[in-house]
Amino acid sequence: MKQNEAESFWGGIIKAMGLVFGDIGTSPIYTLTVIFALTKPTADNVFGILSLVFWTMTILVTAEYAWLAMSLGRKGEGGTIVLKEILARMLKPGRKLAFVGFLSYVGVCLLLGDGVITPAISILSAVEGMALIPGLEHTSQNVLILIAAIIAVGLFIAQFKGTDKVAAAFGPIMLVWFISLTLSGLTSIATMPSIVMSISPHYALNFMLHHGLAGFFVLSEVILCATGGEALYADMGHLGRKPIMRAWYFAFTALIINYFGQGAFLFKHPEAKNYLFGMIQHQAPILYIPFLILTIMATIIASQAMISGVFSVVYQGINTRIMPLLRVDYTSTRFKSQIYIGSINWMLMTAVLFIMLVFRKSENLAAAYGLAVTGTMTITGIMMIMIFSRTTKKWKVPLAVGITIVDLVFFISCMNKIPHGGYWSIILASFPFAIILVWTYGQRALYRALKPLDFETFELAYNQIYAKKKNIPGTGLFFVKEWNVIPPYLVHCVIRSNIIYERNVLISIVRTDEPYGLETGIKEGLASGLDAMEIRAGYMEIMDIEGILKANGVTEKVIFYGIEDIETNNVIWKLFSAIKRQTPNFVQFNKLPAAKLQGVVTRVEM
Repeated sequence: MKQNEAESFWGGIIKAMGLVFGDIGTSPIYTLTVIFALTKPTADNVFGILSLVFWTMTILVTAEYAWLAMSLGRKGEGGTIVLKEILARMLKPGRKLAFVGFLSYVGVCLLLGDGVITPAISILSAVEGMALIPGLEHTSQNVLILIAAIIAVGLFIAQFKGTDKVAAAFGPIMLVWFISLTLSGLTSIATMPSIVMSISPHYALNFMLHHGLAGFFVLSEVILCATGGEALYADMGHLGRKPIMRAWYFAFTALIINYFGQGAFLFKHPEAKNYLFGMIQHQAPILYIPFLILTIMATIIASQAMISGVFSVVYQGINTRIMPLLRVDYTSTRFKSQIYIGSINWMLMTAVLFIMLVFRKSENLAAAYGLAVTGTMTITGIMMIMIFSRTTKKWKVPLAVGITIVDLVFFISCMNKIPHGGYWSIILASFPFAIILVWTYGQRALYRALKPLDFETFELAYNQIYAKKKNIPGTGLFFVKEWNVIPPYLVHCVIRSNIIYERNVLISIVRTDEPYGLETGIKEGLASGLDAMEIRAGYMEIMDIEGILKANGVTEKVIFYGIEDIETNNVIWKLFSAIKRQTPNFVQFNKLPAAKLQGVVTRVEM
């Protein structure tokens, strides 16, 4: 391997450690501690649980995401919306396509709900490790919550600077974290090598058969070891498939070794409050405080990865028109995917602090965790079956079906969490879900209520007015959805108010179902002094509209756009109108020069 190739090989792995594996990488802090709070640590139970952990990570993360989902990408991007866009090309409009749309909305909302619980449980569980430091044993839970809250607030305040500069430090820190997990795990395994036998699936089956319904519900806690697995696919656009795949094999090995090490420690110290922290303190008391600092850093990185993921999902949602326009800032000149959405940032921060105060302890939070993750995994499985059954890779269908059945089993087992705090997952996901439904149906209803004019009728009136030669010098720009459908504001401007420039350009922006790509096309001479320009851009593409216009020889004097004043008695449309008023309009979202803008108000009855 050449030096440059070796550097990019290892560099890619280290970056993936920092950006992708923060969430799943920090799950050893709480997973076994939470499971054995409910299950007696007998020899059969320890072997059975470790076997379940190994096979859960193998089936749900390695097989579902690393092998199957990551083979489905669009220009390197991954995630639920990408699966929806792939299926949109394969299916005819109808019930199946509507079902896929519904599934993708649910998947997106569950991920957003997860974006609240992940930072809360990660940071809180790390801070709770302070109670094991000699002299701090009696620290009250209120103080621990306050420290966790301060860390969370600091993390959210730092978001506007972008993760570009901080990301460089993430990888090496997570690499040290995974090495620490491996070394502590190996040290513990050395005291009881037979623990490695729990790789055998018969221990997992034995545990399930002997515990009946109780064993089934233990799965809802076992799933904690795989939370964050969906990041392999969702973050594919940040780094590409190969570095994430390579890094996952390192991370997977480190995690399994550590879980088995915790199992060996558990045999000798069943009374320990936290098995990971207890194991480190037992092995090397002098290294405990540095390890605790490393843990807090790792949980901050895990939270950061989740927050970046939420920003990406919302940005995809805005550009595929399932979410309202929100102010977006681009924090990196090198990475297209690094964005900051202020309104989402502060809402997330408020929700994270609220969840910390409601649940108070990480073990209580574990009761709410899992429902969103297993729901997302099940939706990914169903959509993969639909895709593979329509491609040349039909041999993958049985594998996808098997994995989806496992997803479903875990999802059903998590249902028992609903009365114990799991309902918060549903509440957190229901807010974005309601907004998506109101926004998508509202946009369609508004478009119908606007009663646009066909181009032929508009052209007749336009030609008569243009022929009078009383046209304004310069170029006027008019934003439309598509050039051959004339919105009411344009009729009002041109036909009723006789506002016609020497050159009039109808400009439409079409978001394609590819993540990236930008192309423009100009139709000249639609009528005298009337041209149309179409910009086709991928849904993750960041556009400089002013730059695109200049590159195509359009130097506008004024830019017109439509504003709808909605009149309605319908409660849902009133909510739609309120969302529309609170969010930036099209031209604000695209940061067009304010001095050139002219908004034209149209009264609409819905």
